[in-house]
Amino acid sequence: MKKLVAGILTGVLALSLAACGKSEEELVIGAANTPHAEILEKAEPLLEKEGIKLKIERYQDYVLPNKDLENGDLDANYFQHIPYLELQKKQNGYDFVNVGGVHIEPIGIYSKKYKKLEDLPEGATILLSNSVSDHGRMLSLLEAKGLITLKEGVDKTAAEIKDITKNPKNLKFDANTAPEMLVQMYKNDEGDAVLINSNFAIDAGISPGKDAIALEDKESEYINVIAVRKEDENNEKIKKLVKVLHSKEMQDYILKEWNGDIVPVSE
Repeated sequence: MKKLVAGILTGVLALSLAACGKSEEELVIGAANTPHAEILEKAEPLLEKEGIKLKIERYQDYVLPNKDLENGDLDANYFQHIPYLELQKKQNGYDFVNVGGVHIEPIGIYSKKYKKLEDLPEGATILLSNSVSDHGRMLSLLEAKGLITLKEGVDKTAAEIKDITKNPKNLKFDANTAPEMLVQMYKNDEGDAVLINSNFAIDAGISPGKDAIALEDKESEYINVIAVRKEDENNEKIKKLVKVLHSKEMQDYILKEWNGDIVPVSE
């Protein structure tokens, strides 16, 4: 009987230790639906080979993923580009670090009314995100396409509408729409042109490469990254995640799956 009890206790202890070990190797990451969560789903079996169980929490907004990372509900998040991450750290005091870039989503200008930027009329209304962190990127695109000129010496990543010094067509800027709602504004034919982040466009079945009347240069500094708390910068699970995402298999998948609308990076 003593041997039987000892055996049972040993078995229970072994199961408990195994369960603890599995829990310790779980990695919880918050991600936007497209393409972030889809990329992570593709990476899941590769991470399993590394002994890591990936748990993906999907988000529809740009605020909660950082709040949940800060309070410990997430081990990492993957939804934001570098300028947005830096702005969030500055505004909210987050002690986060970027542990690796994964991809770039070129931002696009879309219009139901006009097929070319040159066709935009005098006084055309341009719809922008109400997220100020998007404005520098969007205004830089408009400047690159010759529609406006920004104040000399301004930090392009932090530029605002007030920094426009030349506006030959007297374009009107409406920055009252949440980023995730810009697709619906475009579909409803609101405004004359709408600037939309590619993740929202693709999620709605819109192809930046085919449907945009102008597209951001793919040599962009707006790289979407894996963000973690500073204390986890050297966590082995995080390092393995980044290594997998930078693998040739994952890079090839991103290019093929989105036909170049999403551009992989490996740094």
